[in-house]
Amino acid sequence: MSEIIPLGRWVDQSVHYLLDHDANSFDAVGKAIESFAAFIEHGLQAIPMWALMAFFIAVGLWRVGWRFAMFATASLLLIYATGFWDQTVVTLGLTLSSTLISLVVGIPLGIWTAKNKLVQTIVRPILDLMQTMPAFVYLIPAAMLFGLGRVPGILSTVIFAMPPAVRLTSLGIKHVNREIVEAGQAFGCTPWQLLYKVQFPNALPSIMQGVNQTIMMALSMVIIASMVGAGGLGNDVLASIQRLDIGLGFESGLSVVLLAIMLDRITESFGRAPGAVRAPLFSGIKQLFRPRPMIAEA
Repeated sequence: MSEIIPLGRWVDQSVHYLLDHDANSFDAVGKAIESFAAFIEHGLQAIPMWALMAFFIAVGLWRVGWRFAMFATASLLLIYATGFWDQTVVTLGLTLSSTLISLVVGIPLGIWTAKNKLVQTIVRPILDLMQTMPAFVYLIPAAMLFGLGRVPGILSTVIFAMPPAVRLTSLGIKHVNREIVEAGQAFGCTPWQLLYKVQFPNALPSIMQGVNQTIMMALSMVIIASMVGAGGLGNDVLASIQRLDIGLGFESGLSVVLLAIMLDRITESFGRAPGAVRAPLFSGIKQLFRPRPMIAEA
C-alpha cells in the first residue's frame, strides 16, 4: 500500500538538512556533553573502590536503615566479585550525566507548566510523545547528528527520561495546599519567594518522586544506548545477546538490577523525613525488654 503522507521521508530530510547546514552547532553541543560526561565518569573512576562502597553504604544506613545498608554491602561486593565493577561505575556515570541534564531542564520546565496553562497545553502532548515513542527510535537521529559514542546515548536517554521530572514537578507545585500559598501571600512574599520558600519545599516529595523515576528510566535507557557505543554494562548485555551467552547476560543483568535497586531506594528516601524511613538497629531487641504497663485487676 502506497503512503498518502510521506511523514518518514520528511523527518529524514529534516535530519539531513540539519546535518548539512548546522554541523558546527551539533559539534559544539556534542563536545560540551562529552566533556561533562567524561568529567563525571573520570571523577567516579578516581574514587577508590572501597570509598565508593563506603559512600553507598553510609548513605543507605543514614537514609534507609541498617537492613538496606547490609543489602548494599552484599550487592556491591557481589558486583565486584563477578568482575563488573568497572562497567558498573561507567554505567553509573552515564546515568548521573543523563539524570542531571534531565533535571536541569525538566524541573524548571515543570515549574513553568504549573504556572502557565498555555505552556502546559503545548508541553503535555510533547511529553506524551517522548514517553510513548519506542526507545530505540531516539538512537537513529542522535547517532546521525552526533556520531557514535556517549553523546548520542546520553541525549537519547535525556529525551526518554525527562518527562517524569516535568510531570511530577508540575503536579507537586499545582497541588500545594491553597491555604499555605495564601498565607505566604498574606505575609508579603514575592512570586519568587513564594516559589522557593513555600511551594517548592511543599512540593518536594512529588519532585523527588520525579527524580527517582527519571533515574530509573535513565538507567534502563543507558543499557539500550550501548547499541550506539555508550559503553558500560550495556556492552556486556548486548554482547551476551549477540553470542547467546546466558551466563554473561545473567551476571551483567544482575549488576544492573542491583544498581537500580540501590539508586531507587536511596533517591526515594530523600522525599521523606529521615526519621520516618530509618529503622533503628536494635529496635526489635529494645521492644522485647521494654517494661509493660501494669493493668490493675478489677
